[in-house]
Amino acid sequence: MAEASRLVRAAAAEGSGLIVLPELASTGYVFASQEEANSLAEPVPDGPTTRAWAALARELGIHIVAGIAERGGDVLYNAAVIVGPEGYIGTYRKAHLWDQENVYFAKGDLGFPVFDTAVGRVGVAICYDGWFPETFRQLALGGAEIVCIPTNWVPMPDQPEGEAAMANTLHRAAAHSNGLFIACADRVGTERGQPFEGQSLIIGPKGWPLAGPASRDRTETLSALVDLDEAGRKDLNAFNSLLRDRRTDIYG
Repeated sequence: MAEASRLVRAAAAEGSGLIVLPELASTGYVFASQEEANSLAEPVPDGPTTRAWAALARELGIHIVAGIAERGGDVLYNAAVIVGPEGYIGTYRKAHLWDQENVYFAKGDLGFPVFDTAVGRVGVAICYDGWFPETFRQLALGGAEIVCIPTNWVPMPDQPEGEAAMANTLHRAAAHSNGLFIACADRVGTERGQPFEGQSLIIGPKGWPLAGPASRDRTETLSALVDLDEAGRKDLNAFNSLLRDRRTDIYG
């Protein structure tokens, strides 16, 4: 939490108004047991980490999206919270669980909400959610302008040595095909034997990177100045518009 707060303060000092932290930023990703996961999970929004992030956002006049292990009654969720100068705004619970996450967490049950904020209409997805085109289409149809992705990308099966993260390709395609800004915050390093890909990036609604990909192996902060009104312009040319051209009559 201390390191995350330091990085948030540094980014805010450089002018960032919407800051994204990685998946499960408050706990780490690899749990040794269900008991450990239970001990680290917190209620939202009344747990200490969400309260601390909300206080930091209020102090700095910014918005933060950050991953957290949420305890909802007797159930744990791989979740993300969004907080701003006014305090807690909302929660997203990861819909698509990856590998051992299925042991510790329940699948998200909140759908794909879009949060109206002072910095725009913000959607949230987490890591493996990005492998499903429906994630971004639902958020685009819900009016999202920017989608924040707290993530802990890991190497994919049969990934060639030195090849860029598959997630970079998937999220660039999603930004392009939905006309969205997407901000991905990944972690670096190895935790309990699990390596992470790094390569965070910020993508514009045409699918081109605005910042990044970041390093695979050292901490970096990416920033980009964006005009979210661009996400509302879905036209590709005089004839084609990304959402209007959908053939819902034949999709089934």
